[in-house]
Amino acid sequence: MVWVPLRPTRTDRRAPLHTPTPCGTTMSLEWLMGWSCSLDGLRDFIATGIQSFRDCDATALAAVACLMVLFVWYCYHVGREQPRAYTTVNALMQSAEANGVQNGYVYCHSPECVRCTHHDGLNQKLYHNLQEYAKRYSWSGMGRIHKGIREQGRYLNSRPSIQKPEVFFLPDLPTMPYFSRDAQKHDVELLERNFQTILCEFETLYKAFSNCSLPQGWKMNSTPSGEWFTFYLVNQGMCVPRNCRRCPRTYRLLGSLRTCIGNNVFGNACISVLSPGTVITEHYGPTNIRIRCHLGLKTPSNCELVVGGEPQCWAEGRCLLFDDSFLHTAFHEGAPEDGPRVVFMVDLWHPNVAAAERQALDFIFAPGR
Repeated sequence: MVWVPLRPTRTDRRAPLHTPTPCGTTMSLEWLMGWSCSLDGLRDFIATGIQSFRDCDATALAAVACLMVLFVWYCYHVGREQPRAYTTVNALMQSAEANGVQNGYVYCHSPECVRCTHHDGLNQKLYHNLQEYAKRYSWSGMGRIHKGIREQGRYLNSRPSIQKPEVFFLPDLPTMPYFSRDAQKHDVELLERNFQTILCEFETLYKAFSNCSLPQGWKMNSTPSGEWFTFYLVNQGMCVPRNCRRCPRTYRLLGSLRTCIGNNVFGNACISVLSPGTVITEHYGPTNIRIRCHLGLKTPSNCELVVGGEPQCWAEGRCLLFDDSFLHTAFHEGAPEDGPRVVFMVDLWHPNVAAAERQALDFIFAPGR
């Protein structure tokens, strides 16, 4: 014989409906113990809940509604709040301009300058940006970037003194002070074919120096001796519209380069001028993901670039490629009558940074992010 427990009758199950509670939310212990998990029980449970809400008074419903609104607001506020132990990457990338030195390399010790002061919160910010990118697109191909952000402190502290990028180091990239022209052959050849175009626009700009000491659009940089001027078309990933309008053909040329870094804070394009007797202090660039390209416009004798202890000379109409995350300096030891050393400088992607990594790095290091 099989014993079958008696199920409460339909009338018994619905009995609580006839005894409304102050807020309709309390059910008798006896009903809960007797209620089965059958489909009928689920249906009756839903019916009970509906009836309970009907029996609630307006004051109780208003209180519940207020609590729900407060809970939703709290979730929204917490969800949109960002970690506080960092400043924006764009602010961190600024140089010593707060002390009156623009684009210089005098260490300012400002808490907002990542070239001068390392921030514990920067890696947290970068990892947050990487996660946001991966959610929108994919984690595929992000291994090196993830590894670099996760172990950034170890990489930067353990690098030999000859190469110490000050902001971001991407691991497993080939390391060398200078690169051959074939590293970015298309862009090198394109720049060299347009040498005369860039030179003519520079000469038009440079005529303004005869009228004032520092014409509009030019910046003076800090140097131990001499004078170093720059005219930016792109500065830390941001176009400088007024300057670009004064060099329209050069600016259009940038759009034809395949590997120009134009969408993140590591990308720059400018005309760089060293007067005779100028020495640029030895310094490191912010990252190893780029190659800095110098197209010689005016290259007097006794001018040198030294990267990682290796000297090189510029040549007019020729490109010189180097990794500025190595310790580097430049100087012009020519006579005053030799005139200035002038190069057109543009930042190109390191050839071993994959397309997916470039897209992610543009997102992670977007200006203002």
